[in-house]
Amino acid sequence: MTSDLARRQMVKQQVRVWNVSNQEVLTVLGSLAREQFVPAGCEDVAYADTEIPLAHGQVMLRPIIEGRLLQALSPGSGDTVLEIGTGTGYLTACLARMSASVTSIDIHEDFIADAGRNLETAEIENASVQCMDAMAELPGGEFDVIAVTGSVRQIEERFVNALKPGGRLFLVVGESPTMNALLITRNGDGLQQTVLFETDIPALENIARVPVFSF
Repeated sequence: MTSDLARRQMVKQQVRVWNVSNQEVLTVLGSLAREQFVPAGCEDVAYADTEIPLAHGQVMLRPIIEGRLLQALSPGSGDTVLEIGTGTGYLTACLARMSASVTSIDIHEDFIADAGRNLETAEIENASVQCMDAMAELPGGEFDVIAVTGSVRQIEERFVNALKPGGRLFLVVGESPTMNALLITRNGDGLQQTVLFETDIPALENIARVPVFSF
């Protein structure tokens, strides 16, 4: 099977079936060469409905999770995006295709190095990657969209505080085996929380047991 056919089947048989109807999201997933972002030796499963193991106990998320994340956040052409957990850079590239700019951080230097090369190969020019521990610090400023690709035990106030008014945060909260994927939106002085679906993904590095953030 060619990569083009595998990519089309991924979109049609996996992503669309899991309630992803946003045409821009489907176009991005259907046009970006996912096989360029998977670890060496995993090209044959680049479009499979499975997590792909990475170093440090992390994974490349299933395509359906990536599709639902992109649809929930719906980054626009003028939006600034913060991604927490760069991984291989695939989701970084998807976000960059839909937004004005992406700043992506990861605690692992090897992930940052590999993702930088992958993004360059894919000719993604509006994304930057940097090594940073999100549980200790975040890039300066506020963002329209924040995507967190590892789970946390509770809602982290630092992520919420980095949102601009009207900003959207995707966050997976809970402990294995049952976690909730949340969309948190800053509306004026308040916050709106929507449970999107249940899932189970590896945790961010250095997560701490902190008090639950109260809305």
